[in-house]
Amino acid sequence: MNGNSTYETAWADQWDNGPDPVYNHQNGKSSSSSSAAKYKQKVGEALGKTKAVASTGMKKVKEGSITGFHWIKDKYQKTTRKN
Repeated sequence: MNGNSTYETAWADQWDNGPDPVYNHQNGKSSSSSSAAKYKQKVGEALGKTKAVASTGMKKVKEGSITGFHWIKDKYQKTTRKN
């Protein structure tokens, strides 16, 4: 290839047949100003869900650890009583 001339298409143009995004030159932002608010809301919801799942997981780990330690303690006490 000899580079990009006006008659050649770029690699991205070959695979992307959608319209180019619109850019607002007055304020330097994209034309969809509400997209940032939507994105922020979705991230907040996802973090809330993640926090809930992590909290539930930690509770299960704590309960499992306590149960395991009690089981080990009971097994140890049974072996020491026999001697």
